[in-house]
Amino acid sequence: MTIFVTGGAGFIGSALVRDLVKAGNDQVVTIDKLTYAGSLENLTEIDGASNHHFEQVDICDMAAVKVLFEKYKPTTVYHLAAESHVDRSIDGPAAFIQTNLVGTFTMLQAALEYWRELGDQSKAAFRFLHISTDEVYGELGEEGYFSEASPYDPNSPYSSSKAGSDHLARAWHRTYGLPVLVTNCSNNYGPYQFPEKLLPVIILNALAGRELPVYGNGLNIRDWLYVHDHTDALQKVVQKGNIGETYMIGGRAERTNIEMVTAICRILDTRFPEKAPHEQLIKYVTDRPGHDARYAVDCSKIERELGWRQSVTLEQGLEKTVDWYLEHLDWVDAVGSGAEASRRGLGKAAS
Repeated sequence: MTIFVTGGAGFIGSALVRDLVKAGNDQVVTIDKLTYAGSLENLTEIDGASNHHFEQVDICDMAAVKVLFEKYKPTTVYHLAAESHVDRSIDGPAAFIQTNLVGTFTMLQAALEYWRELGDQSKAAFRFLHISTDEVYGELGEEGYFSEASPYDPNSPYSSSKAGSDHLARAWHRTYGLPVLVTNCSNNYGPYQFPEKLLPVIILNALAGRELPVYGNGLNIRDWLYVHDHTDALQKVVQKGNIGETYMIGGRAERTNIEMVTAICRILDTRFPEKAPHEQLIKYVTDRPGHDARYAVDCSKIERELGWRQSVTLEQGLEKTVDWYLEHLDWVDAVGSGAEASRRGLGKAAS
């Protein structure tokens, strides 16, 4: 089998690529434009693997994408390529519309044209998995969970563009019969996450003795999912999921942002007691416009129907994540540290 992973040099995509390549069962083709958050440094663990191929291609380029389908003849497409940082979407939404909507359309249309030309057996085996986020559902109150039946109510340019891409994926299934599945996940964390997201920013700022920025009052709640648990779930959806279905993937680990920050600080206190307490570096900063108060997902469907479970607790996952960054500061230097960038997402520079 040959597998496409779009966005395979990014955070979640590279975790999936590394897992698939190391399993050694299939040929894996990483498709990535290599924007600021995508880096071949994320794939050094599989350098030289005979079953891995890299193609630097923009998923919005229909001609180039069609060439890839003809060249490699994939049996599965994991579509992860996306602009994903909410703050960046507030300041510059155009790139999110282009990549997340136009790019998803391009991948779906190229896949459809390729799929229609396959023989019956290959056509029946083909799968297109569109990977999305729980943010498309908007904001939860203090109780309840998002489920596969929740109505869409996105609030940021990022989540709106992802909501649109979800609708496109389902439409290409319902209208044209393309064998599409959709997943919506909660907040991912773990190794190789670009240093602009909350946890790597906190880890790297703390190591440098810089302030630890916490938006607003720090009480916004997210459900946290270890990235390799996510990639395991994605593989189960492709292998066992029902075509046309949506699956929620969560960590069953709700925490406020400030709880996550203090948890990181306490782990670092054990690693560097001479610099404790790291919590003294916390600084509350201007909140993000339209910052959703709470997300949480009900992942009982994928657990019940596909037998998926989380492999680590949040506490275990955070320990593994902190230790990975401590052991891979050379990776941070290679990809660049968003932790040092100026504050984004204040809604003053939309273009």
